[in-house]
Amino acid sequence: MTFSTTDRDAMARALALAEQGLAATTPNPRVGCVIVRDGAIIGEGWHRRTGEPHAEILALAAAGEAARGATAYVTLEPCAHFGRTPPCVDALIAAGLARVVVAMQDPNPVVAGRGLDKLRAAGIDVACGLLANEARELNIGFISRMTRNRPWVRLKAAATLDGKTALENGVSQWITGPAARADGHRWRARACAILTGIGTVKADDPQLTVREHPCERQPLRILLDPRLEVSPAARILQGAPALIVTGHGNDARARQLAESGHRILALPSPDGRIDLPALMLELARLELNEIHVEAGSTLNGALLAAGYVDELLLYLSPLIVGNAARGIFDLPALTALDAAARFEIRECVRVGEDLRVVARVTSSQV
Repeated sequence: MTFSTTDRDAMARALALAEQGLAATTPNPRVGCVIVRDGAIIGEGWHRRTGEPHAEILALAAAGEAARGATAYVTLEPCAHFGRTPPCVDALIAAGLARVVVAMQDPNPVVAGRGLDKLRAAGIDVACGLLANEARELNIGFISRMTRNRPWVRLKAAATLDGKTALENGVSQWITGPAARADGHRWRARACAILTGIGTVKADDPQLTVREHPCERQPLRILLDPRLEVSPAARILQGAPALIVTGHGNDARARQLAESGHRILALPSPDGRIDLPALMLELARLELNEIHVEAGSTLNGALLAAGYVDELLLYLSPLIVGNAARGIFDLPALTALDAAARFEIRECVRVGEDLRVVARVTSSQV
């Protein structure tokens, strides 16, 4: 299908609008909409947060009666079902639009082409696929949850040039500079939840909150603590309730944490640890799209070995600390390179004095 320069410019604007909801729309996808008439934008909007009007509704309200006969550009197929809000396709049809251009079909099974079909049945000219890759990247977590029944897992690590995250004695603050640390908070802000393990909590006592980037809602904090060893004074337990995942049942310690407002989820595995496949299913059930992992080498290695790391967000500092220091992943020794986890480098940019590398596991497809 051929699209004009006007089409591409309008959809690029709709994607830019959608990105403004990057840290606020969860569990909904990030969606933008632009309405164009005679080459000029007459209305635009983006979905700001769950429960509020969708992008199409806001754009139609801005356009008013001028929307009749115009073209709407939407970054995701308009919904055709009643959810928290009424179907957007009904509003688009009622507005008398002549054409609707959509970046990509909605992977949600309750939509999945029904919105496009309803628009066509109403006599509206419908085109799909404009800047589809950009739209997919914007909602990669939502797509993962809808198509794989698990969140998109992004693992963040700060390391030296020789791949070490801490000295042998555990000292790790600060491997990277202030610019890289602030940038890490920007990535935290877009996540639905931040996940760590009890080893990191014991060693570093992190808050795991967004502090150095504007964020109107804090991501859920998830602690994997197989034996419920977390101290009540741990900073991850202060403020908003956390989700604590354990390998044991409801003992006295679990009841104490629950009485403090935290949610306890028992997902034992046969080895007494945590059942990671069950965890991913539960996180999807909780409507979590993107999980941001900041953990130690043991949990990092377990997630990677289980196939639950989709993307690596790596900050590299210009330091060399030697072989005795701690690495990013604790994994079994390999005997052949063919068995190594393979990544595709998607980005490599300088952030302050450090490098930010974004790499995607080649087997991760959505």
